Amino acid sequence: MEPSGSTTTSSSSNHTLNSTGGGCSWEVSDKVRLCRFLCYGSEGSVYTTREEGHVSTEGTGALLSMLQEGQGAEVVEEIKTFTQDGRAVRLGPSLFALALCSQHSELKTRQAAFKALKEVCQDPAHLFSVIQYKKELKESMKCGIWGRALRKAVSDWYNKQDAMSLAAAVTKCKQRQGWSHQDVLRLAHTKPANEPIALISKYVTKGWKDVQAAYTDKENSEEVVKVLSYLKVVEKVKHSCDETEVISLIEEHKLEREQLLTDHLKSKQVWRALLKEMPLQSVLRILGRMTSNKILEQGSSETQALCDRLQSETALKKAQIHPFSILLASEKYKRGQSHQGKTKWEPDRNILKAMDSAFYKSFMNVEPVGKRFVVAIDVSPSLSSVIPGASINTVVAAAAIAMIFSRTEADTHVLAYSEGALVPCSFSADMTLAQAAVELLKIPGGGTDCTLPITWATENEKSVDVFIVLTNNPLWIFTANPVESLKKHRQKSGASSKIVICGLTSIGHAISETEDRGLLSICGFDLGAFTVIRNLAQDLI
Repeated sequence: MEPSGSTTTSSSSNHTLNSTGGGCSWEVSDKVRLCRFLCYGSEGSVYTTREEGHVSTEGTGALLSMLQEGQGAEVVEEIKTFTQDGRAVRLGPSLFALALCSQHSELKTRQAAFKALKEVCQDPAHLFSVIQYKKELKESMKCGIWGRALRKAVSDWYNKQDAMSLAAAVTKCKQRQGWSHQDVLRLAHTKPANEPIALISKYVTKGWKDVQAAYTDKENSEEVVKVLSYLKVVEKVKHSCDETEVISLIEEHKLEREQLLTDHLKSKQVWRALLKEMPLQSVLRILGRMTSNKILEQGSSETQALCDRLQSETALKKAQIHPFSILLASEKYKRGQSHQGKTKWEPDRNILKAMDSAFYKSFMNVEPVGKRFVVAIDVSPSLSSVIPGASINTVVAAAAIAMIFSRTEADTHVLAYSEGALVPCSFSADMTLAQAAVELLKIPGGGTDCTLPITWATENEKSVDVFIVLTNNPLWIFTANPVESLKKHRQKSGASSKIVICGLTSIGHAISETEDRGLLSICGFDLGAFTVIRNLAQDLI
């Protein structure tokens, strides 16, 4: 949040307010709009959990304005920060913004963008996305693509990689967005910086036979021998029809499913071999399919190994899985069928038990923001209310969200709407999620007045940094204007207070856009919503 010398109160978009440590500007500046775009793909104050479509220049007014005003280097720094520090819900907007900066007329902006390419694009899919965005921007920005600067930046992307990491990357992600490594290396006129990179370059542009011809009878360095051996394994598995051999190669060399043939993936035993080293996040996404296809069978050693892994604090810490991510996967698995209903399975009780254990253990992966929170809950007792696009009931979701904040943030008050007032809702440290949900269902409901939590805090002399309102109802009532209520609380408490209004069943309706940067709306709720709230709490959006 930008410091301001003024401590007076004014209306509309230019007001400044007292806060701890001095005045704070609450206007929605171009910088704030840019950061929102990098975070969730929109410059507005509404985060919608539905996956956004293809990114384009529509809705990027702040980004274009900052570039026009010569702030390109600052834009690139924000792109780097959002992609590297886990602040972005989706990477598409950042990759688009980087492509836009690399096409800009100002030399310093272009130089900064090309220099950042290696840091922002962590894998080939990111690189291909940036190049595709550049292609799409070519006509509207009346500029070329494959100039000297891009050729150098792409060449550097390949040349500055660790050789073994690059060998794995090019064999796992061969093409995306209509681009392949062969296309990109050819158009960039890449000159390999060393022999291992030259070997990989030859492999993707000429093929394995040319590599064999060039290196078989040659005295090679230790690094070249390692890369050769790895590529030989990848080629061997591609041409093998022997299930036992494929499994052996997977286990010995930790090969991944992207490196296998479609025919290999018809084998249950091959899948079982892949599951041993597959990232936990990936395993959670395909649990239903693995159960449906009898790859994970009740009482099998594979199922037991997965359950042990899900309950291992070491494995959970390494995977850095958020508890809400586990909950969403668990509720989806418990449902017993895909959203379209094409795939069905009988949920394994042991897997569900292991996921339940993993949910509580993964609280250690939530890094505290260190702010003062109030979570105000108003959910209908109807068990038919679910979050759009998910399999999770809104009561369970609200209980989980409140539990996550109360267990990871030291200063959190959980309140529930009850017949026009707010009542404390205590979640004890040993309470299960099911017990917390039952406690919520016991409370008589009422209308969702978003200003009540702010009034409660002000009247009880509680200084609150972030108010979070969770409701089923996409439509709200107000006894007062929420922005005006926030202003009063800021002035009285000295806190830089903000409010996030979450319509758990909403598919787009939100409070109208406001020029106060302390108010955000969330339509639905997903893992990305935690990132949005975290960014808001830390004055990053």
